[in-house]
Amino acid sequence: MPGRLQQEIGKKRPFSSPEEEAALSLMRTADRLMGYCDSKLKSVALTSTQYNVLRILRGMSPEGISCQEITRRMITRDADLTRLLDRLECRGLIARQRQTGDRRVVHIQITPSGLEILKQLDDVMIELNRGIFGDFPRRQLADLIAILEKIRAHLEQPQVST
Repeated sequence: MPGRLQQEIGKKRPFSSPEEEAALSLMRTADRLMGYCDSKLKSVALTSTQYNVLRILRGMSPEGISCQEITRRMITRDADLTRLLDRLECRGLIARQRQTGDRRVVHIQITPSGLEILKQLDDVMIELNRGIFGDFPRRQLADLIAILEKIRAHLEQPQVST
C-alpha cells in the first residue's frame, strides 16, 4: 500500500529509496508550513520572507544591519532582497541609511511602524506554532530539531566530488 506522501502527490510507483521519500516529504512539509504562515500574514499584507526580515531587524534594533547580514540570517533565501526591502521601505516599515565611512554600505533599520506590525503579529505567530506543534511531546520536538540541524549541517559542508 502506498505511503501518504505517495498518495498526496499521485505517485504510481514506489519511491526509489527512503532517502528520496524523506527529501520530498521534507520539501512538501516546508512548502505547506510556509503557505500556512503566509495565510496568517495576509491580514497585514506581508509575506513570510518580509516577516522574517522585519524580525531580524527588530532583533538588531535600534542599530540596524547591512543587507549582507540580513541575507546571512534569513530563513529562506530571496534572490532579490533589494526589491523586498524596497517594498518594505515604501510601506514605511524599514529605513535605509548609507554609512558615512563607506557609502557602499547601507544599514537597514526597522521603523516604529514595522515594530507595531510585529507587535500585532506576535500572538498570532505564537498561536500558529502552538497549533502546529503543540500536540507533540517535547522529546519529539527536540528529536525533530536535532534531525533538521543535522541535515542543514550536512548540506552546508563542502560537497566531495565522486
